[in-house]
Amino acid sequence: MSGLIGKKIGMTSLYDDKGNNLACTIIEAGPCVVTQIKNKDKDGYDSIQLGFIDKKENKFNKAEIGHFKNAKTSPKQNLIEFKNFENELNVGDVVNVEHFIEGEFVDVSGTSKGKGFQGVVKRHGFAGVGQSTHGQHNRLRAPGSIGAASYPARVFKGMRMAGQMGNEKVTVQNLKVIKVVPEKNLLVLKGCVPGHKNSIVTIRK
Repeated sequence: MSGLIGKKIGMTSLYDDKGNNLACTIIEAGPCVVTQIKNKDKDGYDSIQLGFIDKKENKFNKAEIGHFKNAKTSPKQNLIEFKNFENELNVGDVVNVEHFIEGEFVDVSGTSKGKGFQGVVKRHGFAGVGQSTHGQHNRLRAPGSIGAASYPARVFKGMRMAGQMGNEKVTVQNLKVIKVVPEKNLLVLKGCVPGHKNSIVTIRK
């Protein structure tokens, strides 16, 4: 599944041919450099490693610097592998946003915004418990009962409770490519993409 590494720029809105206002996400997709090509004989599987965004050389060790010199490119901050790449590429080749076509659908993966420790109302959409009368005064946002009594005498795994929310890998599928801007390496997708502004995402066909 071929794709690119990108950076989320932000959101905007565009009008389609029928006059509908579409919420869109702008992604700076590439240019990415092919830093390594893996094959079954040597690595056990076939994939292409892409690098994105330059980083200072003094942030890497000698082995990593040698890895980028073999690809004849500057050190890259992000390295991600893609399997079943549809184009024949060589080490050092550059893949840009023209890899995508307007109208096709893509999957975007990224790290969602971290919300910290949250209760069940915000984290799972609970409605809150009961009324504010009949002596209840501070339990409106509590989860209520989380299990039975003597049997099964435990709380089942997967019970929806308060805890860490966000800051996890999320994939949004079937986002339509509204516009491709090759001059600025921009990709405009219909809908929202996980992550904050300037976060790194992967776009896969």
